[in-house]
Amino acid sequence: MALLQISEPGESPAPHQRKLAVGIDLGTTNSLVATVKSGSPETLADQQGQVVLPSVVYYGQDQFLVGQLAKDQATIDPFNTVQSVKRLMGRGVSDVKSLGDVLPYHFKGDEGMPLIQTAAGDKSPVQVSADILQSLATRAEQTLEGELTGAVITVPAYFDEAQRQATKDAATLAGIKVLRLLNEPTAAAVAYGLDQGKDGVIAVYDLGGGTFDISVLRLNCGVFEVLATGGNSALGGDDFDHVVANWILQQMGSNANDFNAAQQRQLLATACEIKEQLAKQQQVSVAFAGWQGILSQQQLAEILSPLIQQTIKSCRRTLRDAGLKPADINEVVMVGGSTRTLAVRAQVKDFFAQEPLIDIDPDQVVALGAAIQADVLVGNKSGDDMLLLDVIPLSLGIETMGGLMEKIIHRNSTIPVAKAQDFTTYKDGQTGMVIHVYQGERELVQDNRSLARFVLRGIPPMAAGAGKVRVTFQVDADGLLSVSAKELTSGVESSIQVKPSYGLTDESISNMLQDSFGHAAEDMAARALREQQVEAERLLEAVGVAIAEDGEKLLTNVELQTINDEVQRLTQQLADEKDHLVLKSQVEKVSQLTESFAAKRMNESIKKALTGHSVDSI
Repeated sequence: MALLQISEPGESPAPHQRKLAVGIDLGTTNSLVATVKSGSPETLADQQGQVVLPSVVYYGQDQFLVGQLAKDQATIDPFNTVQSVKRLMGRGVSDVKSLGDVLPYHFKGDEGMPLIQTAAGDKSPVQVSADILQSLATRAEQTLEGELTGAVITVPAYFDEAQRQATKDAATLAGIKVLRLLNEPTAAAVAYGLDQGKDGVIAVYDLGGGTFDISVLRLNCGVFEVLATGGNSALGGDDFDHVVANWILQQMGSNANDFNAAQQRQLLATACEIKEQLAKQQQVSVAFAGWQGILSQQQLAEILSPLIQQTIKSCRRTLRDAGLKPADINEVVMVGGSTRTLAVRAQVKDFFAQEPLIDIDPDQVVALGAAIQADVLVGNKSGDDMLLLDVIPLSLGIETMGGLMEKIIHRNSTIPVAKAQDFTTYKDGQTGMVIHVYQGERELVQDNRSLARFVLRGIPPMAAGAGKVRVTFQVDADGLLSVSAKELTSGVESSIQVKPSYGLTDESISNMLQDSFGHAAEDMAARALREQQVEAERLLEAVGVAIAEDGEKLLTNVELQTINDEVQRLTQQLADEKDHLVLKSQVEKVSQLTESFAAKRMNESIKKALTGHSVDSI
């Protein structure tokens, strides 16, 4: 009798032929790769037994190094040793140059993606990230003795469209199939949720080398739902190092300009080492360039407090977005190597009034969660018992008349998501429509970020308001956006895959939400005024055309004069009035005054259409 092999739904039909999938934590300071073995996630080590790969690449004249060997070159050849490249992902040249001495490289170009000048040629952030990813993929294939099916790569929850696309481009360049881009806090929730099986509301406090994320998630019966996200894509352990380095310089009575690039790198390395030692010791001895001193845990807490408080403010805003208070949080998960700093843990404990969870290594937890998700996506493990519901961090919409932002997908919407909204033409005979896509929370597009622009052509010429254009936004599981526009009567359609231009500044990312809160009342007033201005402009144009064509024929001199007087008053208010209620009142007055005129024009049109036709023919 032959045996027939069957498998459970979602399981591999050949359990002995597991697909090789990994989770990759592409970090600012360090990166890791992990996989699931015998049902448990574990990080993969290199030949020296190290699981952490420093996110550093050395591009020498005749030498190419990645990881610790590259990091060792930082103080010897700093301009050819690229560190913290994650901070450059998805940014423009001007934004990168504004970072100043945080990234002491020679950059090429004035716009678009920045290029780092090295002895091995110009390198983009995407290329550098690809080299790091390639090193991790090679480690995984050598350890697992096979070719990878794909990888789940984690990104900060606050990464915008450009930064996510740049990360995906880097993976493609490295020859890695991206199963999914997964938000780092969500990956941590996967690791903690499945390992400990706890339900409830948790806060994931993720402070890495270059970015900070705070996410509030609800865990219930295997469903991971992100309620709200916040953070700062330009704040992390690197900034802690700079604060410690500046403290050393102050004690020495010096400044950074007194030292060359190699010495500055050595100073940062010393500051980082001191910070790490103070996570285990009460005080440490400091020595640099002939100066010696002592730094205590208490002193470190004091000088780092302003930066840590920035993260606490983000926590407060994110909880408010989720409609929660610190007391509503069941658990606080600490993620990222910078959470080893005792001052960070102390302030987080004070804010949430509970001890944060540090059961899983904060450096490894993200990679472990990504590995679990990768195992599900390639079919090694059923996904029936785990559902990830991520959210988008900022609202997406288009520009409408008057420079208004019409939000189609609102921030904190669960992804993947697709939403559509119908719009109409503004002018008679309009045959095209510009679709301008924006990201942000403000009411006017001038205060938001432009993502893309495309044109829908071929709209049949119709009266204003007769055409119907359906604009559809789709955000996939990676947080990447596609936009399409279709005119419903003719079927003409146009679409775009949004690959936004690089150039969102640090300030724009970290302050977008804060600005929306601080300017909420002002923005609503501005929106109300612009809406009335658009309505007034539309009405004035329509009345002007009607009077020019039929005014003298259908109106008495008194009626015509009355309408002209009110139209003149509306024109004046449109130019000078700042109160939308006053403008609205005048718009309504002109509309009511011209109602009988519009009715007469309609009657004339019908009469003209019927002239010469019999009842039977009609």
